[in-house]
Formats: sequence, C-alpha cells, structure tokens
Amino acid sequence: MPLEEIRKLLDRHARPDLTTAIEGVQVCRFGPASEPAAGMSGTVPAVIAQGGKRLALGEHLFEYQPGQYLVTTVDLPVTGQVMATGAPTLGFGMSLEPTDIAALLLEADPRDLPPVAGDSPTGIAVTQAPEDLLEAIVRLLRLLDSPADRAILAPMIKREILWRLLRGEQSGMIRQMGMADSGLTHISRAVRWIRNNYAAAFRGEEPARVADMSVSAFHRGFQAVTGMSPIQFQKRIRLQEARLLLASHPSDITGVGLTVGYVSPSQFSREYRRMFGTPPNQDAARLRSRPAETASVLP
Repeated sequence: MPLEEIRKLLDRHARPDLTTAIEGVQVCRFGPASEPAAGMSGTVPAVIAQGGKRLALGEHLFEYQPGQYLVTTVDLPVTGQVMATGAPTLGFGMSLEPTDIAALLLEADPRDLPPVAGDSPTGIAVTQAPEDLLEAIVRLLRLLDSPADRAILAPMIKREILWRLLRGEQSGMIRQMGMADSGLTHISRAVRWIRNNYAAAFRGEEPARVADMSVSAFHRGFQAVTGMSPIQFQKRIRLQEARLLLASHPSDITGVGLTVGYVSPSQFSREYRRMFGTPPNQDAARLRSRPAETASVLP
C-alpha cells in the first residue's frame, strides 16, 4: 500500500527542521500531540501518513488524517495542533510555485482537467488523496535514498505530483495560482501587501487598490480566501510577529507592541492574551525557557 510505504519513508527521513535533500520537499515527525501553535501556512499540498492535524483559519476548522491531503494556495496565518492518536504524526509537504503551475497549464489540454464552476477563490481545502497521487509521492520519497537519481528524477516526479493535483478535486483552486488574472492571484497580492505593511494602519480601499478590485468585491474575495477580514488578518500577523520578537526581547513588552503597530499597551496585552491564552509578560517568561512553537500545514 502506498500510504504504508510513505509512512516508513517519512519516519526514516524526518528531521527537526523538516527539510530534505529534495528542494521544496518537507517531511515531519511530531507528536503524539501538541498544544495549539500559531504560524503561517505556506503554499503546499500536505499529506498525512500517520496521526492527524487540526488547523484553524479564522472561524474555520480543518482536520486531515491518514490518506488525506490539505492544500493551501495562499500563505495564511493559521493555528495548528497535532491531534492525539497514540503515535507520532508523520507528514509530507511540497511547495507550490505559481510559475510551475502556469507552465503546466500552458502544456495541458483543458479537456483533460476537471471543469471549474465559476471563479470562486479559496485558500485552503482538505481532500482524500487518490492512489495515483500517493504512488507519485512514494517514488519521490524513495529518491531520498538514491542520491545518484535524485537530480534527474526529482523534478520529473514533482511535476507529476503537480499534475495529479491539477487533475484532482482541488484543481480549480490550484489552477488559480497559475493564472495571472484569477481572483486568487488578485487576493494574493493584497495578502502579501498586508504582510509587508502589517505595522501600519490602512484604510479599507488600500488593499483593494493593490488587488485591483472594487472594495466590495475585494472584501468578499478576501473573506472567501482567508476566512477573515483584512483587519483581522493584519491583527493576526501583528500578534504572531510580536510573539517572535518577545522570544528575543522578553523584557520590552511595550516596545514590542509599538514595533508591531500597537499604540496602546493595554490593547496589545488584551489582544495578545485573546490569541495566545496568556498575557505577553507571562508568555515572554515561558518563551525564555523554551523556543516558541510555530504552526504550518505540516504538523
């Protein structure tokens, strides 16, 4: 069974930093359970071979378990948690690049791809992994044991994995990553702009202008992709950045709040506690004793 071989390969090659000898490919082994941790999702398909992961985006909750894969097509602020299953959670991830998707779409016959109903962008979804996708992942992971074959075969198999994704249930959202004028591409531009300007206040029309959309269409699209409003998105980015800063500046709570855009220390403390469950001064003390955990679509 492909899933069983994936599990064995992941267990053998997992490293603390998640990286592998194949560019853009990550493997992980964590668990058997973890506390919720905030971080960025990246843009990946992530396959679970053992255990399970729970991911929160705004008010939406996603769970993926063995034989399922989660796709994210926008780098989103998420809260992740490894689910308690009695065994470590093992996962595979591969970065999605818009240029690779665009190149494949140029070569493909549109008749070979599933039909897409309208242009309704979304940034995250969970799907059952088909057998042909799992078999391609097995062959890619086997290359971790075959250095002589890796440079030649890995790009081919990564391309096959991308093709299997384009032929799968989430074809529509993945295709939009490679289309220069898709709704998802427009929203992604605004997401990057907010991330780069998270400490500055902005008016509602500014990210809409970056996305080259009307304000009403932008807010509908942004909510569909990210599960939150632009202001809520900015707040999550601010607080996640604040937590990273507190790990290295634990005694400067006010300064950290100002750095990420909070003029009011009380508002910073209140919103920080709401997101992380403890006020910044207490969390800073905890961060001094152990590194801050981060979340991704990989456990």
